Amino acid sequence: MTAPILVVRNLHVRFPVKRGFFGRTVGHVRAVDGVDLTIRPGETLGLVGESGCGKTTLGRSIARIITPTSGEILYRDAAGADVDLATAPNYELRELQRQVRVVFQDPFSSLNPRMTLLQIVGEPLRNHGVATGSELEDRVAGMLQRVGLSPKYLHRYPHAFSGGERQRVNIARALILEPRLVIADEPVSALDVSVRAQILNLLRDLQDEFGLTYLFISHDLSVVESVCDRVAVMYLGRLVEVADTGDLYTRPRHPYTEALLSAVPRPDPRLRDSGRRIRLADDLPDPADPPPGCTFHTRCRYAVAGTCDVPGGAPVLAQTAHGHRAACLRTNELDLAGIEPDPV
Repeated sequence: MTAPILVVRNLHVRFPVKRGFFGRTVGHVRAVDGVDLTIRPGETLGLVGESGCGKTTLGRSIARIITPTSGEILYRDAAGADVDLATAPNYELRELQRQVRVVFQDPFSSLNPRMTLLQIVGEPLRNHGVATGSELEDRVAGMLQRVGLSPKYLHRYPHAFSGGERQRVNIARALILEPRLVIADEPVSALDVSVRAQILNLLRDLQDEFGLTYLFISHDLSVVESVCDRVAVMYLGRLVEVADTGDLYTRPRHPYTEALLSAVPRPDPRLRDSGRRIRLADDLPDPADPPPGCTFHTRCRYAVAGTCDVPGGAPVLAQTAHGHRAACLRTNELDLAGIEPDPV
C-alpha cells in the first residue's frame, strides 16, 4: 500500500484556564486529547462531530497555525521524507507550510477588505519568494481562472463579490503554492445551499487536476457522505470511530456516531418518518473536566455502570472490521444497525 501522507500520533492540544486578578492557571481545556489519525495520498478524509469537539483545533494543529502541546504530526514531504510538523523548527516549517494549506470557514472574515484579489491570492507567492511582478500577476490570473473567476477581477476588492465567489478566492489562495495536503475547514457551511454544490464540485475537480489530498472538516454529515472516502468521528477531543464512508453510514459501531446519523435531515417526506431520531441525554461535558472512563458514557443509552465510567478506563480505537475502528468498550456486544431508536 502507498505510504500515508500524514500520520498523527497521540496528539494533545491544551489551553490554559486562567482566573483571578493575576491570571492564575486553574486548569486546562483538553481541546485535542490523544488523537491518532492517518491520511493516505489522494484521499478525502472527513472529520465530523459537534461544535466544540475539537475539529478545527485539530486541523489548525496539523497546519501548525496552533502549536500542539505534545504528540507527533508526521508529514511525508514531496521528497519522501517524514517530518514532524509538531516540532519542526521555523526555517523548516516555513517550507513545509507551502505543501500544507488551509481553506478557512468564513469567506467574509478571512479576506482582508483592504486588499485586491491580486494582493490576496498573490500574497503567499510574495511571502515565500516564489514569484514577483508580472510573473506573479500571470500566476494569480491563471489560478483565478481555475477556480471559476475571471482575470478581470484582479484589481477588485472582496466586498464586490458574493459569498461563493469569496470562497473561490479562498481556495485560489490556498492552492497558489501548489500544495499536496489541503485542510478544508467547513468550506461550505457559511454558503447558501444553492452555492454549496458548486464549491464541492470545484473541490473535486481541483483534487483530480492537482492530485490533492483533503482533510475535510464539517458538521454536515450529508456533505461529508457525498465527498469523503473515509470519515473520522470526533467527540470531546478524541476520535471515537474511523471507517470507510459507506461502511460508517450503513453500519456505525459507536453509539455517538449512531446518534449523529439519526439526526441527518431527510428531505423526502415519505422517508422522514421511517426512522426516529436518537435523543442524547444531558449537554456536552466540560472539556476542562471530562467524565472518567469513556467520555461519552454520560450521554450514552448503552452505558453500563462499573464498565463505561471506570476512571482510567477510556476506550481506544480498536479494529471491529476490516478498515473500521471504534472506541467503545461494548462495541462487540452491540449491533447498532439492528437496535430500534428511542422515540423523541
